[in-house]
Amino acid sequence: MVNIIDKPSFWSRRLILGTTVAGAVIFFVVGIIFWGGFNTAMEATNTTEFCIGCHEMEDNVYQEYTPTIHYSNRTGVRAGCPDCHVPRPWIHKIVRKIQASREVLFWLTGKIDTKEKFNEHRFDLAKKVWNDMKTTDSRECRNCHNFESMNPEFQKPRARKQHLNAFETGQTCIDCHKGIAHHDVRDKLSDEELEAVEAPNPEYIREVPQLYLDGLARVEAKEAKEAAELKAAKAAEKAKVEEKIAKAVEQALATAGPAKATSSTKAEAKKASNINVDWSKAKSTDISVFYPGTASLEWILGRRHGGKRAFTKGDRCVECHAEEIADIGQNIVSGESEKDLEPNVIPGKRGSFPVTIDASHDNENLYLRFSWNDGDHAPVPFVEGGKMDPENPMKLAFMISTDDVEYADRAGCWASCHADANSMPFEPEKEVLLGSDLAKRLNFNSGVTKYIKESRTKLELKGRGGKSLGGWDKLKDEGEIKSAQDANQYYDIVRYQSGTATVEDGQLLDERIMHGGQGAEAEASLKNGTWSVMIKRKLVSDKSGDINIEAGKVYNFGFAIHDDYSSARYHHVSFGYKLALDNDEAEINAVKQ
Repeated sequence: MVNIIDKPSFWSRRLILGTTVAGAVIFFVVGIIFWGGFNTAMEATNTTEFCIGCHEMEDNVYQEYTPTIHYSNRTGVRAGCPDCHVPRPWIHKIVRKIQASREVLFWLTGKIDTKEKFNEHRFDLAKKVWNDMKTTDSRECRNCHNFESMNPEFQKPRARKQHLNAFETGQTCIDCHKGIAHHDVRDKLSDEELEAVEAPNPEYIREVPQLYLDGLARVEAKEAKEAAELKAAKAAEKAKVEEKIAKAVEQALATAGPAKATSSTKAEAKKASNINVDWSKAKSTDISVFYPGTASLEWILGRRHGGKRAFTKGDRCVECHAEEIADIGQNIVSGESEKDLEPNVIPGKRGSFPVTIDASHDNENLYLRFSWNDGDHAPVPFVEGGKMDPENPMKLAFMISTDDVEYADRAGCWASCHADANSMPFEPEKEVLLGSDLAKRLNFNSGVTKYIKESRTKLELKGRGGKSLGGWDKLKDEGEIKSAQDANQYYDIVRYQSGTATVEDGQLLDERIMHGGQGAEAEASLKNGTWSVMIKRKLVSDKSGDINIEAGKVYNFGFAIHDDYSSARYHHVSFGYKLALDNDEAEINAVKQ
């Protein structure tokens, strides 16, 4: 008799590791339910609403976040708390959730349950976020932002340069973009911490995408075209004005009669002959000057200047800020700058204005002509009569130096502007100056004048422990000053004052000294609302403190204009530019007559 063995049912069949089909199905269903519940719980804790469920978050960081562009912007794309603080990759997300238990502990123990307590721990919390983002190449930023997708055509020149630098050196988002959604406490980092957390990482170096390079080429070509068109339009308008003036003078001379005409003509000829140059042969360039407020070299090298690192590594101010001069000037002059660079606002004072510089030379002299539109009078509220310098409606000064002066190659004459100079925030009391031993060596009658780093043993940049910024009282000994002088570590300065129609020539090292120098000549006029100042200066001099200008060399150049009866720091200044003879690469190219 044959035994018939019952065939096992489908559900009883054995699978891997002896598991039956029924068991596998039950396990699968339970797994789905568990995984669904787990993911539901995970996502429920991964929303902005959950993050601000406790008043510690809602009353503190959330209130700081809502006014920012990450909360409200023109495109309506909002980045919530998880977008910036929770990784999207699953494993990293789980790790972050486990780490969040530390924050739950803070909540349970009341460690940050008040604004005061939160601010007490804010710096440590911020450092942890910065370090985490530095380690992950700003992974959460790149949830929304992508270097490779950036179009420089929609970026400011400064942003273009910095993003290109990020590609090439290995910088990551958090290096520059701290405090974009919450109060910034970057200035609490020590110099060592700051250097470490913002140092480029070679592992993050990326190849610059062709898309970015193409966009960069297009926007630079567009800007160059716009600049050329604007310059041509200004030249055409200027030619029309000069033609009208010439016709008016011609008519006036014809009406005045032979005797008067002869007298007037002789006077005009005599006046014009002092600076005899054909300006039609000069090279013209437009440079805007702006109101700097209390921005000093110490500020540039300090923590509140985001471009400090780029500056110290050799980037010129104008490379980052050339296209935003008007915005910078307006922010400062209005008192609206978050940098707090102007405590004494002058209502109605203009923040910037363009200046046309015509440059030429012959075998002996350099010729410069500065032209700009006169502005409306803005009375100074904290000066009796509203005019700081009633005797001088306008003053103009320019400085020339070699690269032997540190920072002059990137900042121009800004390297001589210090936080403790006359009218600046750390200006010492007159009694302190005149009572110091240095009063025997320096002229303090008008306070601390401009000086350069090469004349001081140290510049105070941090101001810790109540120290004043600057270095007026850290003067080197006379032997060291002489060595700096012999090494060309000084500025050659020329200054014109319209009230007295005088031109001064001097130098700047340990202080500003107007000594006559090589005897520059100047003429100025205000016609039809336009100032014109012409300067004639010897190319070569045998006097100490003068910079000889030679063919084939490039010099650092900067200038300032005190318009509207202003004095001291209440002027308009330029960034640092390059001056040379017959050199198209220099911004101020003096072409030969």
